[in-house]
Amino acid sequence: MYAFTLDRPSALDAAVAAAAGGGQILAGGQTLLPSMKMRLSQPGHLVDLGGVKELVGIAQSGDALVIGAMTRHMDVASNPLVNAMIPALAHLAGHIGDRQVRAMGTIGGSLANNDPAACYPSAVLGLGASVHTNKRRIDADDFFQGMFTTALEAGEIITAVSFPQPKKAAYMKFVQPASRFSLVGVFLAQTAAGVRVAVTGAGSGVFRHKGLEDALNKSFTVASAAAVHIDASDLNADIHASAAYRANLISVQTQRAVAQCLG
Repeated sequence: MYAFTLDRPSALDAAVAAAAGGGQILAGGQTLLPSMKMRLSQPGHLVDLGGVKELVGIAQSGDALVIGAMTRHMDVASNPLVNAMIPALAHLAGHIGDRQVRAMGTIGGSLANNDPAACYPSAVLGLGASVHTNKRRIDADDFFQGMFTTALEAGEIITAVSFPQPKKAAYMKFVQPASRFSLVGVFLAQTAAGVRVAVTGAGSGVFRHKGLEDALNKSFTVASAAAVHIDASDLNADIHASAAYRANLISVQTQRAVAQCLG
């Protein structure tokens, strides 16, 4: 590590002011702190949101589930309201990383970081959620813009995420054993506007699969999902899996998600 200054504001306004002055936001720290230790990131000023209580909490607003940006993964996983309204989201949160990660990591930090293999982006995109910041509301389809890239502007802070309650939803994750990130994860949701299928871990960022969505909107069956060709040309290939293997996983995980919804 190296020398840096640390602010720990207790109110959102103070955090926004510190971020506007060039401070680097620290949420759960599950990516930022390791990158600092490895000298991959060297911010001179950190703004820890851990003391901003207004960013923590889970509530229902109409037919939507609203989760504060600083709510920990373990709290999402165990919350009775999340389990009642969107059990697939609770399941997703309960299988992020290990216990230590779930005890410190936050939903806002995960979304702002937008790791291409993270779980939460697939839930936000798959459910058609809205990301709320200190400035505006951003639809999920507009929020994710590529590897570690989002629509957030400099100094903009995520305050909450609003998830519309789906008719049914399921998350299927094929885990990369060492990191516990998704080798391929598929979040499938039957929403009022139709079926949404979001994929994480397979490409340069989370994305929706139009072919699967179109097929499942016509016929919501395992056979319908299985019949969709998954193009591997733009998918990741590395020491863990080839692009073709990831393409096959997208198909298999989607079929399993459909089966769970039907079951």
